[in-house]
Amino acid sequence: MMGFKEDHVEDAGIETLKELGWQYLPTGAVAPDGSAPQRAAFSDVVLLPRLRRALAAINPSIPEEAIEDAVKQVTTTETPNLTEENRRIHGLITEGISVEYRGHDGRIVGDTVWLIDFTDIEKNDWLVLNQFTVIEARHNRRPDVVCFINGLPVAVIELKNPADENATLTSAFNQIQTYKAEIPALFQTNSVLITSDGMLARIGSLTAQEERYMPWRTVDGVNEPASSLMELDVLLRGVFQRDLFLELIRDFTVFGDQGDGPFKIVAGYHQFHGARKALREAIRAVGPNGDKRIGIIWHTQGSGKSLLMAFFAGLAVRSIELENPTVVVITDRNDLDDQLHGTFSLCRDLIRQKPEQADNRVDLKRLLDRSAGGIIFTTVQKFSPQSGEEHFPQLTNRHNVIIMADEAHRSQYGLDAKIDKKTGIKRYGYAHYIRQALPNASFIGFTGTPVEGTDRDTPAIFGDYIDVYDISKAVEDGATVPIYYESRIARIELDEDLKPVLDAEIEAMVEDDTLAEKEKFKAKWTTVEALVGADKRLQQVAQDMVTHFERRLEGLGGKAMSVCMSRRICVKLYGEIIKLRPDWHSDDDTEGAVKIVMSGSASDPVDWQQHIGNKRRRDLLAKRARNPEDPLKLVIVRDMWLTGFDVPSLDSIYIDKPLKKHNLIQTISRVNRKFESKQKGLVIDYIGIK
Repeated sequence: MMGFKEDHVEDAGIETLKELGWQYLPTGAVAPDGSAPQRAAFSDVVLLPRLRRALAAINPSIPEEAIEDAVKQVTTTETPNLTEENRRIHGLITEGISVEYRGHDGRIVGDTVWLIDFTDIEKNDWLVLNQFTVIEARHNRRPDVVCFINGLPVAVIELKNPADENATLTSAFNQIQTYKAEIPALFQTNSVLITSDGMLARIGSLTAQEERYMPWRTVDGVNEPASSLMELDVLLRGVFQRDLFLELIRDFTVFGDQGDGPFKIVAGYHQFHGARKALREAIRAVGPNGDKRIGIIWHTQGSGKSLLMAFFAGLAVRSIELENPTVVVITDRNDLDDQLHGTFSLCRDLIRQKPEQADNRVDLKRLLDRSAGGIIFTTVQKFSPQSGEEHFPQLTNRHNVIIMADEAHRSQYGLDAKIDKKTGIKRYGYAHYIRQALPNASFIGFTGTPVEGTDRDTPAIFGDYIDVYDISKAVEDGATVPIYYESRIARIELDEDLKPVLDAEIEAMVEDDTLAEKEKFKAKWTTVEALVGADKRLQQVAQDMVTHFERRLEGLGGKAMSVCMSRRICVKLYGEIIKLRPDWHSDDDTEGAVKIVMSGSASDPVDWQQHIGNKRRRDLLAKRARNPEDPLKLVIVRDMWLTGFDVPSLDSIYIDKPLKKHNLIQTISRVNRKFESKQKGLVIDYIGIK
């Protein structure tokens, strides 16, 4: 590395951008006092002459005064909050700017001025400048590389010298944070931020914390990059290829606010290319010769699968070939339905409509009674035949309907009939009835867990894998943290004569795939539940859990979840914990260090009622759980929050419930989310899941 300097990295990056079609102009010449100035003053961050020329070329039918109106709208700050201003301008870039002007006949004409031509990249002005000095509020800063489209600064690249041990990705990130604070005008039109130490490279959004700056591992989304390419070169070639860059801006950028301030999300490479591959397969499957099976996307838990689904939906509704499809999102649980609906609502600008939830079969038919369009959420249970029905009634026979199934291999099966041994009646699974309801729909499955090699149903219903982003890739990229396992089962002692009984019953439950017979399963579950929920054992579990968790809190300060077999055990475990730590209890749901999250009814025992609440209570506890500063540190659950619920600061999960296959993977994945300095998630096993 001897003799290697920061400007070497800068020069190499600029050369790559030039290869991709970006024009480069020398720093000295383009300065306000240079030979070919691009702006009037160092306080100007938008290159106005280039912006005006580009808008006139892209919008040839719009008169000059309307172009000036558009320029004023994009360059005049309307809100003091940088993120909100960035969101406003992002909307102008992606949706165009509404203007009015007087036509030749004297009438007022309403029209749209486009800041960027998304259909013809050559009509846009692509420029990269380095050492771009900006003076704002007496702050004089000089970012390394700034990329402009039509005079608008859309990317800031901060580079550090790889030969300097103090020049790291962290120092590059901190430099960008300083720029945002001191020269915020440069970031009002920003699309992406890049940090690099010359060797490693990361991409982030305007609001991303350092742990959310991610690598970009591919140039084309298909092939592994050449081993000779540095991360920075792969990122630049994968992100700044001009047509892909415009797609990233228009179709893969999301803004939201979950109550603690606005934020911005830019898709990761696995979401970007996964959604694009899915669109290509959808066009094939829905076409005249298509087989209606779009395929399966497996993106591991915690890697942003819900957002990927929304990105795909946005591409589908925009696609000309798919003819404005109706997208039906199917889950197998109400809480997953709510969670996905929330994600899609966040992405309403991308999907260009408000997603709707079907309350029942009648409501589902009403929502499907349209010729095109619509994003509809429903649960798979709404496709159950009613008593006496042999066939599920047809809801629509349209071809432009796309079924998006979440956790595709869990409950979307049953094309073929099975004979009930007692009654002799043919019974089908949900897949059969969904096809009766929507005979010409096409199907795509999304899953966070792998589909087993012996599984024949999933490919038959959905088709082959479209894209795979597995656990190892997610951990390597830093999209998730690794999960570690700790067995505590040996510490929890049962009477000697009960140990072999419990071991045998749990093994049977976890390994025996014939347990679909409901009564047999119920009998085994009841036996195990009684053993697991024995008073002596729960006292030992509570004591061990409290001791273990307090030790974790001293060193890490994260949050924890305890997973129990039944609601009865949840309540008993809570009681044992409170006996040990009375100050963790509170009758007020806004206070207290430990809470149970479970459903129930007025007919449940009186001592359960304090733990049973409606959606409002669950939402309150969810908000508390997500807040790392809130005193709620431990939640006890049976089934709720084990799928589709993210608490980034959750780093420990205590499992005292038999789990297998995808249910196990989904459960332990609660602790794999990225959060600040969190290095790993820990699974503590009390039941023998290993």
